[in-house]
Amino acid sequence: MDTAIRDIEFLARSAHRVAVLETLAESPRDRRDLCAATDASNPTVGRIIRDFEDRGWIVRDDGRYELTLLGEFVTERFAELWSGMSTARTLRDVWQWLPHEMDGFTVDLFEDAEVAAPGPEYPYRPIKRVTQLLESTDAIRGFGTTLYKSGNLEVFCQRVIDGMNTEYIYSPRILRAIVAWNPSLTAEALARENCTILLHDALPDDDRCGLNIMDDCIGICGHDPESAQLEAVIDTPAAEARAWADEVYEKQRREARPFDPEEFFEADPGYDRQLGVEPR
Repeated sequence: MDTAIRDIEFLARSAHRVAVLETLAESPRDRRDLCAATDASNPTVGRIIRDFEDRGWIVRDDGRYELTLLGEFVTERFAELWSGMSTARTLRDVWQWLPHEMDGFTVDLFEDAEVAAPGPEYPYRPIKRVTQLLESTDAIRGFGTTLYKSGNLEVFCQRVIDGMNTEYIYSPRILRAIVAWNPSLTAEALARENCTILLHDALPDDDRCGLNIMDDCIGICGHDPESAQLEAVIDTPAAEARAWADEVYEKQRREARPFDPEEFFEADPGYDRQLGVEPR
């Protein structure tokens, strides 16, 4: 184990060593090519070549260096480790907002994720990111607490009114909170033919996050369960993540029930009329 750690450290402490491996993984190169491709000096490349030859990672053939099978193995495994640690670093500060309870969730689904979290100089980064995503999609499906705070709800409702195809699954508790924020605007949005609302009493992770599926990406929005403050937006265009999100969403959709406008707007006949419901 100690020897393996030393080899990992040997690579990790030198960007030039990693660059030489990555360059040779593309194709055999001579020493001059390696210097040009890695921006390393000739003496530095020379030392790297000797170290790699001593480890059996590269061989010289007709003036050019190439990876051995062992070198290919090392390069592939180190790249996986590097990628995994990069993903862990990206998600570390938003880990608590990820969908731990959603079936099939794995960290590698979000290897290429973009993360928006509040910063000391700009606390509204997550809200801005949600707005960007809403304004760049023509259709959205989702469930949970994804769109909860008023800054995003106004944009969401206006996009629905403007024609964005929408299908959303809410818990009754969350939908009541949304309606209470602006009953007239939500009534107008929910009344649109392009908007379908469903209800579910036991959505996974509903106390802190939800799932959005848009044209070009899928996204997770995480909220503080006490304050309802939007704490993180994690979105990715990865095909594997979309396939997972589609499966999770369809499961919740099969379990959901139709939305009854009278449950949420019965207090004001004006809202009923916007929803196409005759006042009682």
